[in-house]
Amino acid sequence: MAGERTFRVEGIIIAVHPNGTHRVGLANGHTLLGFYSLRGAKQPPVGRVGDTVKVQLTPYDLSQGRILVETEQI
Repeated sequence: MAGERTFRVEGIIIAVHPNGTHRVGLANGHTLLGFYSLRGAKQPPVGRVGDTVKVQLTPYDLSQGRILVETEQI
């Protein structure tokens, strides 16, 4: 998902799945599967239901996206 073709949207976590993925609801009513991409991290950040997150999407697959982590959250 690297490159110029990605875009970012803001959403709210509506469900946390046991495998580390999250169901994210967007302002337009769509939901998607969000995941953290922290390679080599011993413990990935945990999002809770109701947290506001930024999600990076590609125009090729709008059903899933990468949840972006601010440096203050780590």
